[in-house]
Amino acid sequence: MSADHRPLRTDTALVHGGSMRSGFGETSEALFLTQSFVYDSAEQAEARFKGDDDGFIYSRFSNPTVRMLEERLIALEGEGAEGLDCRVTASGMAAVTAAMLCYLSAGDHVVASRALFGSCRYVVEELLPRFGVETTSIDGRDLDTWKAARRPNTKVFFLETPSNPTLEVIDLQAVADIAHDGGALLFVDNVFATPLYQRPMQFGADVVIYSATKHMDGQGRCLAGVVLAKAGWIADHLHTFMRQTGPSASPFNAWTILKSLETFALRVDRQTDTAAALAERLAAHAGVTRVFYPHRADHPDHGIATRQMARGGTLIAFEVGQSKADAFAFLNKLEIVKISNNLGDAKSLITHPSTTTHQRLEEEDRLALGIKANLLRLSVGLEHAEDLWDDLSGALS
Repeated sequence: MSADHRPLRTDTALVHGGSMRSGFGETSEALFLTQSFVYDSAEQAEARFKGDDDGFIYSRFSNPTVRMLEERLIALEGEGAEGLDCRVTASGMAAVTAAMLCYLSAGDHVVASRALFGSCRYVVEELLPRFGVETTSIDGRDLDTWKAARRPNTKVFFLETPSNPTLEVIDLQAVADIAHDGGALLFVDNVFATPLYQRPMQFGADVVIYSATKHMDGQGRCLAGVVLAKAGWIADHLHTFMRQTGPSASPFNAWTILKSLETFALRVDRQTDTAAALAERLAAHAGVTRVFYPHRADHPDHGIATRQMARGGTLIAFEVGQSKADAFAFLNKLEIVKISNNLGDAKSLITHPSTTTHQRLEEEDRLALGIKANLLRLSVGLEHAEDLWDDLSGALS
């Protein structure tokens, strides 16, 4: 925040938000690679452990570099940042799991969209039931199914939008209203849209989760996750859970992502420009059966996407030919675009979801989600658009 407490605009917050200088007055954020901290007195140590002193105790609990990243991510929410807090975790899946387990207890109920990343489905459908948490998976785009699945003991609605990998878009405001009418909270995985293009809390979400491994680092270097929520929810639920169970972020990873955020908007805007152009070209190519891109007029959820997403994002899903063999033949001809299950990278990456990220699902479940054997997910990088098109069109031919 600036001196007069006005919210910083996005580009400025990404450079200056959360900065905390030491006595040396360094320009770049300092990297505090320390496990623990020392105290001026026994009384100060006692006060910190009681919560009466805001200083640092142990890097599993909190760390100056990690805290700078958390405060920068809060500032990124702009005018919606008032009253928010943030915790950064060791990975995106650590963020999902910690957010769930810190809040839920045996006997609670979760309603989740079926269109989730494979590991998120594992948490919802396999991990939570081990601890007595009931779960129901539904078609998240059908608002009536959210209403029908809600029970008196429902504590959480969970979804990702756009979804992985078919880029389904869910009406956040409508689902938030249904959740709140029944006393539940809405948890949203916002990794595909990024906070640049979609801010779920503006549509009623209570807890927003990111894999900072993706666009926030954006250069394939390190892992981290993010949980954003009202400060009271963080204090009452997540803070102690993280302190006692330890899914903490590495200070080095936090420092790396702090530096990456300075170019976050530049990178994602450029990648989105290219993705939008490539989606148009792919849709016009005879070798492509279907294209999914949220801001294309033929996307099934185009109206919702344009209402709640500022832009279409860096991901494209498309179908090549008719079979797995067609998809594999295409993948194996690519030269610039690399086969990888990661996304949001400076390098363009492509994956075959039915044999990688969603291979644990039964074929019937994959097909119900639109994950066909010829479906591919392309994460568009920073390469020149014409070089990428030459690579894609050459492989298609």
